[in-house]
Amino acid sequence: MLMPWVLGDLVPGDDVLEIGPGPGLTTDRLRNWAPKLTAIEVDPALAGALRLRMAGTNVEVVTGDAMAMPFADGRFSSVVSFTMLHHVPSAGQQDQVLAEVRRVLRPGGTFAGSDSTASFVFRLAHLFDTMVLVDPDNFGARLVAAGFAEANVAQAKGVFRFRARRPSAA
Repeated sequence: MLMPWVLGDLVPGDDVLEIGPGPGLTTDRLRNWAPKLTAIEVDPALAGALRLRMAGTNVEVVTGDAMAMPFADGRFSSVVSFTMLHHVPSAGQQDQVLAEVRRVLRPGGTFAGSDSTASFVFRLAHLFDTMVLVDPDNFGARLVAAGFAEANVAQAKGVFRFRARRPSAA
């Protein structure tokens, strides 16, 4: 299962952000892991359906763009992202998402997630969809360039995971 491999021993803290939940398959699992979970989804239809499904739970669903999030600086104890970065239309826009994640993450907080790597089936599944693959070999450097520390990237067949920390305030 992907989520245990990505999250491992990560302690969520009190206020977690999930970026790009899509239909909310990971949200279902994350809401049992995090005391309070906010999910930001750019697609209004997906966000609306997820909002209805999560009504009455510890999940707040926000319709919004991860490149310009409507959250206060340093609000979240941790941020997670599962197989969504390749849906961001360019590497520059992906870097903007990373900068926004750093902004909304508390000092000392962790950003963890995963994404897919190239394969025939993955490319086939995205024939009529946005697919800008993230290169796991340079993703750690991109996280550092966005202001993260302790960036770690690990690969497995067809997928990679990452974890990085926003440096603590001096």
